[in-house]
Amino acid sequence: MAGSQKGRLLKIFSSRVFDAVQAIAVTLWVGTLWSTGALVAPALFRLISDRVLAGNVAGYLFGATALIGLACGSCLLVVRLVQDGAGALRQPVFWLVVSMLVLVCAIQFGIQPVLAGLRQQVYPEPVMQSAVANSFATWHAVAGISYLVVSMLGLGLVTLVVRPQPR
Repeated sequence: MAGSQKGRLLKIFSSRVFDAVQAIAVTLWVGTLWSTGALVAPALFRLISDRVLAGNVAGYLFGATALIGLACGSCLLVVRLVQDGAGALRQPVFWLVVSMLVLVCAIQFGIQPVLAGLRQQVYPEPVMQSAVANSFATWHAVAGISYLVVSMLGLGLVTLVVRPQPR
């Protein structure tokens, strides 16, 4: 087999592997975002009468979702950079993933610690029955809106990355 033919086959193979890795990372990340936010968290509050317990479980799941997002988003950026080099910086997908990662980091490492601090201030009293209830509700709303934005950006990511192959 000629060297140029081997190179072409290697390029085709690596391109397909990169496409598969991207599709899996996007599917895992966005699927986790939507299943946690739209299905699991609401179900917890519907099925568990103890709202503090439901909130703690939901908080744990949102934290796990953030870690999955950080891993998948990082993987997507690395694949783009390896595949396209500096050309990745000119791609909408690259900047969409960066935007999602920035928001995930803001929620996980900025907003969630504020919420945890407010809970800790009034422990063992339920935070929503305390003097910091309004502040907690405001920060919780900011987290919820930020999560919704990440989830919507995720839908955009799905449309850009996960495409059916022509037949």
